[in-house]
Amino acid sequence: MADDTQLLERMRAKKAPTTALLGMELEAVDQAAGTTRYRMLATPQFCNPMGNLQGGIITTALDDAAATAVIVKAGRRVGVPTIEFKVSFFGPARLGGTYFFSGRVLKLGRTISFAEADMTDETGKLLARLTTSCVIMELEGPGLFAGADGKMEPQ
Repeated sequence: MADDTQLLERMRAKKAPTTALLGMELEAVDQAAGTTRYRMLATPQFCNPMGNLQGGIITTALDDAAATAVIVKAGRRVGVPTIEFKVSFFGPARLGGTYFFSGRVLKLGRTISFAEADMTDETGKLLARLTTSCVIMELEGPGLFAGADGKMEPQ
């Protein structure tokens, strides 16, 4: 199992395209627990006319946090296409606010995994929750977060 600090640095250096687009910064990973935590600032291009972070943007960020948690927990190069998700919104995310997206694996299966992700504000208030299921697809060779041998171990 990779050292979490080394894995975090590797993942920060090789951002997934959607996390880069949204300006999400990976703050923490825990491979043994299957958790991730991202930070994101609500900027104007992602807000609706009311000045709130748009729901589709929140959903994308939550999906990335949950999927990354599954990838981290798997400990090897896998694709994790979403096959189902549900999002509940509990409160608005205002323009200029800093928000956190915490993903966690509920069950890592051989072919199907279950995860969830929460969006919170700086005070820890829960603003949204996503529950998801995804397919575990084994991939060959180096990947976005994996090393040249396809594993999450440090090179």
